[in-house]
Amino acid sequence: MEVVIKTFPVMLMGAAATLQVTLISVAFGCIIGLIVGLARLSKTRVIKLAATAYVDFFRGTPLLVQIMIIYFALPLPQFFRDVQTFLMAHSLLPGFLDGFDVFMSGVVACSLNSGAYIAEIFRGGVQSIERGQVEAARSLGMTAGQSMRYVILPQAFKRVIPPLGNEFIAMLKDTSLLSVIGFAELTRRGQLIVGQTYVALPVWFTVALLYLVMTFTFSRLVDYTERRLKTGD
Repeated sequence: MEVVIKTFPVMLMGAAATLQVTLISVAFGCIIGLIVGLARLSKTRVIKLAATAYVDFFRGTPLLVQIMIIYFALPLPQFFRDVQTFLMAHSLLPGFLDGFDVFMSGVVACSLNSGAYIAEIFRGGVQSIERGQVEAARSLGMTAGQSMRYVILPQAFKRVIPPLGNEFIAMLKDTSLLSVIGFAELTRRGQLIVGQTYVALPVWFTVALLYLVMTFTFSRLVDYTERRLKTGD
């Protein structure tokens, strides 16, 4: 336990990095997912096919492979390194995040992956709203866009909170895959500590416990939000 006590602040920093990537990725994933989910419901064949292809690719391939493609096969890391160099050279972000290219590549990969799953969540939520709601909105003179914005989406949002919470928890755990490109999230820091101290069981147990605390806390927050929305009904 002496090793765990000494390295616990380092693991907490890894947990903070894990939460940071998860929050940013799911936030972007929600934006992507809403757009793609509505595109999947489009009557325009080209838009629908493009959205379907995106969802099928990112849901049908492992996140680990997607991370490898984005970090090793695409020029994105070099682009992010150039951005970091520019910002630091102009003192716009002094002392900016080390490994900015790894961080941003991980965010891009996780956001695109999360967006595909969230697209299906939103699509299912929209389709779960009764057809009569749309017809009532249209009979009041609303356009298709207005009925979607003011009638369908507010109701669909309440219904998709539980699966969105599950997606957040799944993504929080999946960020451990970013350790393969060297991002210092919780799992990667655990690996480094074990490699330096040769103490495995207490370190990995602590890492697992930190993941459990984060997922449990967020699952309770989702339950609370869901209950409040039901009470609001």
